[in-house]
Amino acid sequence: MKGYQWVTCSVLLVSAAQLMMRWAMPRLPDVSNLISLPAVALSPALLLLAGLGAYGVSMLCWIRALHYFPLNRVYPLLSLSYVLVWLVAVCLPGFHEAFSWHSLAGVVIIVFGLLCIVI
Repeated sequence: MKGYQWVTCSVLLVSAAQLMMRWAMPRLPDVSNLISLPAVALSPALLLLAGLGAYGVSMLCWIRALHYFPLNRVYPLLSLSYVLVWLVAVCLPGFHEAFSWHSLAGVVIIVFGLLCIVI
């Protein structure tokens, strides 16, 4: 059971990292204006750095997970992050992501594929 905690942690952190970076990037000023970085851009910049940090910690969790399981057993579980990111981005209004039946079908296919591989 302990190994699955590392996999879960990795998937949740990589999903959070994607969402933090997605929220921060449109709010950052243009690169040419970085010299005069306004204080209002500090929050998105910090969130962007937090997202990058979450990626790093996610990678450390992933390395620990590989200590417990073979790669072919846990690698498919990383695709759960696609499902989580899509769900959060579509459900929370701050991301302004539109719902699409095609995207939902893709998510269902990912989940079905995961069930076929893992079970």
